[in-house]
Formats: sequence, structure tokens, C-alpha cells
Amino acid sequence: MPTKIRLQRHGRKAKPIFKIVVADSRAKRDGKFIENLGQYNPNTNPATIDLNFDSALNWVMKGAQPTNTALALLKYKGVMMKKHLLGGVAKGAFSEEEADKRFEAWLAEKEDKISTKKHNLSKAEAEAKKARIAAEKEISDARAQELANANAALAAEAAAASEEAAAAEEAPAAEEAPATEDAPVAEDAPAAEEAPAAEDVPVAEEVPAAKEAPVAEEAPAAEEAPVTEEAPAAEEAPVTEEVPAAEEAPAAEEAPAAEEAPAAEDKEEKSAE
Repeated sequence: MPTKIRLQRHGRKAKPIFKIVVADSRAKRDGKFIENLGQYNPNTNPATIDLNFDSALNWVMKGAQPTNTALALLKYKGVMMKKHLLGGVAKGAFSEEEADKRFEAWLAEKEDKISTKKHNLSKAEAEAKKARIAAEKEISDARAQELANANAALAAEAAAASEEAAAAEEAPAAEEAPATEDAPVAEDAPAAEEAPAAEDVPVAEEVPAAKEAPVAEEAPAAEEAPVTEEAPAAEEAPVTEEVPAAEEAPAAEEAPAAEEAPAAEDKEEKSAE
């Protein structure tokens, strides 16, 4: 039956691990297999290959056909190189000892290449780590500088505020002596508003005596002396003390003389008769 050397997938999603197996070409990829030759892990750098060299060489010599990926793995491990040398020995091109020497030289060269690759990878990784650390240090230094600048600005603002407060304490005269607020003369002494005496004491209304005296018609002197009407000067100069003068000199008190006068006229008329 035709046999193939191929890979059988295992592992988790995005992290596959393959088995190197010898299986019937008609079997499924992950189905039954004849023999497990080793394991291939592509998740490492360089890839990890564990291979049973002798068993793989035996199956190759028997005619098992490897797939493309399996062929690359067999070349990497030297199985195909060993087959080539054994073919030369079978043809009589060189002896088996010479074939072993050539294979050992090839294997040493291969190991040297692998070790050089690992060294280069480790060196590159170290340099990348160093560069990453330097970049992080630059970022941290920049942040520290920004923080220092911010602290300096805050300190400067605090110093300015303290200086202003000190200046305000040294010269509080403007705040402690607000003469305009403590002695609002205009509000405490509103003479014009507090002296509505002229309005509250309208002399013309308080002296109705002139109306009660009917002789006021014969003696117009009482009408000509309404001094109280001409005294709106109280509004211009609220001298409330001078207002009672109109009350003290009401012409109505002198009016009774006019009432007594008719008696004298009656006597004269009687004497005349």
C-alpha cells in the first residue's frame, strides 16, 4: 500500500502542534496512522523538531513519500542527506566510512548555523529590550520634567499669592477705614425727606377761623393775609420752627373787633333818630 509521511495537527487555536506520522495515503489527515516519527512545534523561534532519525530514514529508504512540509523537516534534520550518501555507497562512489564523515561534517555545519541563528536572535531580542527600556526611560523622564514644571508653576503662584496677602496685611487702611460706609451722611440725615412738616401741617387748613368769621367779607384784610399759602419755602428750606408763626398770628383772632363794630353803628343810628 502507498504510505506517506505527513503532519497531523494537534494543539489549540492559533497555537498548533503537529505530529510527524507515517500513514496510509487514503486515510484522513487526523485519522489513523502507522507510526509516530516525532513532533514539530512552529510556535518557537527557531522551530522545535523532535524526530526519530533512524525510523524516518528507514521509511524513506522503503519508499514512503513525504509531503512538502514533511520533506522540509526531513531535510532540516539531515534525513534526506543521509539517504543521498547511502545511495552513493550503494553505487560504489565512496565507502560507508566516507559517507559517515561527510554526514558528520554536514551535521556540524548545520548545528553551527543553528547556533549562530539562535545567538543572533537572542542578541536582537536583547537589543530590542534595551531599546524598549531606553524609550520607556525617555517617556518617564519627560513625564518627570512635566511634573517638575507643573510643581514649579504652582510654587510660583503660591509665592505670588502669599506676597499679595502680605501686601494686603501691611496696608489695610483702605479696608479698615471705609468712611463712606460707616458714616453715610446722605442716608442718616435726609433732611428733605424727614421734614414733610409743611405737608403734614397745612396752615391753610388749620386756620379755618377766617371762614367761621362772616365779617371776613367786610374786612378783606384777613383774605389778604394768607401767609400760610406763600410759605412753600418750607419745602426749599425745611425750617419747621418758623411755620407756627402763621398759627400765632391768625388774623381771625382780630376779626371779633369787626363783629363788635355793628353795635356802635346801631347806637349812632339811634342817636340820629
